[in-house]
Amino acid sequence: MVSSRSKIKVAVLGASGYSGIEAVRILAGHPFVELSVLTSEHYAGREVAEVYRHLAGIDLPPFEELRADLVAGRAEVVMSCLPERVGAALLAELAAAGLKIVDLSADFRLKDPAQYRQTYGAEHPAPALLKEAVYGLAEFHRHELREARLVAVPGCYPTGALLGVLPLIRRDLVDPASIVIDAKSGTTGARRAAQIDQLFAEVNENFRAYKVGNHRHVPEMEQEIGFTLGREVAVMFVPHLLPVTRGILSSIFMRPRAGTTEEDVRAAFEAAFAKSRFVRLLKPGELPELKNVRATNFCELGFVLERRSQTLCVLTAIDNLGKGAAGQAIQDLNLMLGHDEAAGLLGAAAVP
Repeated sequence: MVSSRSKIKVAVLGASGYSGIEAVRILAGHPFVELSVLTSEHYAGREVAEVYRHLAGIDLPPFEELRADLVAGRAEVVMSCLPERVGAALLAELAAAGLKIVDLSADFRLKDPAQYRQTYGAEHPAPALLKEAVYGLAEFHRHELREARLVAVPGCYPTGALLGVLPLIRRDLVDPASIVIDAKSGTTGARRAAQIDQLFAEVNENFRAYKVGNHRHVPEMEQEIGFTLGREVAVMFVPHLLPVTRGILSSIFMRPRAGTTEEDVRAAFEAAFAKSRFVRLLKPGELPELKNVRATNFCELGFVLERRSQTLCVLTAIDNLGKGAAGQAIQDLNLMLGHDEAAGLLGAAAVP
């Protein structure tokens, strides 16, 4: 048993949003951390259970206003669930004060400030920190995360895509120019805010693509694939909105290199994820399902090498608030603090 005195104090900024409250839910039962500060623009001064009754009976600090001076003196690590362009300057201030930062926004994912400006329509608020930020896809950056002071948690769509693509790029088993990512997400992939296209009547009994060719996660995917490949690459990304609350199912289509076999593909995934607690490589004939990863940090991964069309289809399933956001952030946090990366994260999905 770890005493409360030896636990690391963690502040969650933007704690009342979807990813924020998921982080609170998981961290409330984490063996090595203590939630010391929870901020919320809308609910400052209110108890968490007044807003989220499912957390009633759990000892949590109340929501309060976001002020750097209040956070710096009461936390050792900050987990920021604030939107892009909102928290970067404040996080830079907290980093300068010696706090470790885990940021769930896109502010520190892109290494090129010009790419950030093009993608988000504004100058980066803290460009000096971009080179320092470690991209938090733990399966490929464990060593760097253990030394990190600032972590950029990957986006939900890039997480599902990169887990299925990078092992194959590393072994040159596919043509990078052929990559097509077809992904379907639950509605919590959007922020917790009133939006017409997120209304029940708009989503229920409906299924639609959106932002085809111009989604903000494309530069992030291309950056990470390009880093692995050693040159720039362009991918086609088609996101869809599912009439479900949470989860992302990605179907990734690629042209295999001549001579690539099912055994080659499986060997690439087995080697890449040999030390990974959270990637489940499925048996031949099995395909990923959202229900098996709901509210967890797990990723199911399967593939089909279709000979007739010479197409490799890799499929991944993650929870967009788990492995795609809060769960992955806590996996990164564990590595930063020198703990087992699975600490607090091994709960199974609730099935059915």
